[in-house]
Amino acid sequence: MPPLPTPVSLAPVSPAPSPVPLPVLGADITVPVTGNRTVPYANLDIAATAPCAVSAADAVNRLLPSYASVHRGAGVLSARCTQAYEQARETVCRFLGCRPGDEVVFTRNTTDALNLLAGAVPADTVVVTFVAEHHANLLPWRTVVRLPLPSSPDEAVAAIDQALHRHGPALVAITAASNVTGEVWPVADIARVARRHGARVAVDAAQLAAHQPVSLADLDVDYIAVSGHKLYAPFGAGVLAGRADWLDAAQPYLRGGGASTQVNSVGTASWAVGPARHEAGTPNLLGAVALAAVCAALTPLHWKALLVQEQHLLGELRAGLAAVPGVRELRLFAPEHPRVGIVSFTIDGLDSAQVARRLADEHGIGVRAGLFCAHPLTRHLLDAHTAAPSTAIRASLGAGTSGEHVHRLVTAVRAIATP
Repeated sequence: MPPLPTPVSLAPVSPAPSPVPLPVLGADITVPVTGNRTVPYANLDIAATAPCAVSAADAVNRLLPSYASVHRGAGVLSARCTQAYEQARETVCRFLGCRPGDEVVFTRNTTDALNLLAGAVPADTVVVTFVAEHHANLLPWRTVVRLPLPSSPDEAVAAIDQALHRHGPALVAITAASNVTGEVWPVADIARVARRHGARVAVDAAQLAAHQPVSLADLDVDYIAVSGHKLYAPFGAGVLAGRADWLDAAQPYLRGGGASTQVNSVGTASWAVGPARHEAGTPNLLGAVALAAVCAALTPLHWKALLVQEQHLLGELRAGLAAVPGVRELRLFAPEHPRVGIVSFTIDGLDSAQVARRLADEHGIGVRAGLFCAHPLTRHLLDAHTAAPSTAIRASLGAGTSGEHVHRLVTAVRAIATP
């Protein structure tokens, strides 16, 4: 007989509290500012390096007492660590929406992952990308067509369509979200165009994956690259996930133990297939485990809470900066175009590096000044404003950002811009 169902309580039940989007370390850090004061640190440089998630730190701390070699070790600790490493691969695989036959290769970061893919692209394949890309997706490719900056998502899709019509076998390499403007690119639409031309698509998801789910299957793309340090797992791990055929046919990214299955006396080797082919040497176990812990922590409920909170704060930040005379927001697409929690801006007549220094020294706010490793895009956006300085200021939001941080930044920018 099946068990009886649990009786349903007729008493009123309070709604479950909304989950904290993603608890991170460092929320209680204070920093010195002018006037011999200390203030809570406002970390608004999350697009560069995200704070460590509590779940990542906890996972690493649990594993550290058992830390040992990964793969081939006969001891209990080695077996335990090997299991943790491969379980991390499976967790990341699910997080990125991998399909049957896709591989997950652990790398150092997105730059490393895209350089690995660049070495695996067949010699007769043209890579099509935009000059809007972060340097990680702009510089590694060998045979490349760099398209000019589009003024709209529709123009971007049309440019890809025209470029693929002119070329033979191709790989489209595209960002999912700009690290300069935060604008989300039309990856799914570009993928549909690429499919019509028989082209593959690689996605630099370093920024988008920290703000909303990214899936190989849902986007119908061939490769996704992400960085752990952008995804609240600051232990030096990244990932290239996607189709196995190019990766298994390419020369190993690194040559050494683990990538080879047999080596003869003159140094000629037979190479492994699968992720091991490109993961020679002792792998970054702790980085993989930390990244997997964050992937596991970001459940649909937590994703929703994170997105709602971030978009609310982003709206407040953009509106607040827009009200300050002389402040100009950098953007490529229309103001209402979807974006993640990144705002780059300038203040007329003021040096961006000096503004960033004042925000830190006088207000305890961390932002970034420069060209953000996307020099062609940032310079183009700066050139659109004759009064703009030669670099920009970038404020970026994420887990751990509060309304007070945003209000403090807007207030500080107003005080600096209108003394």
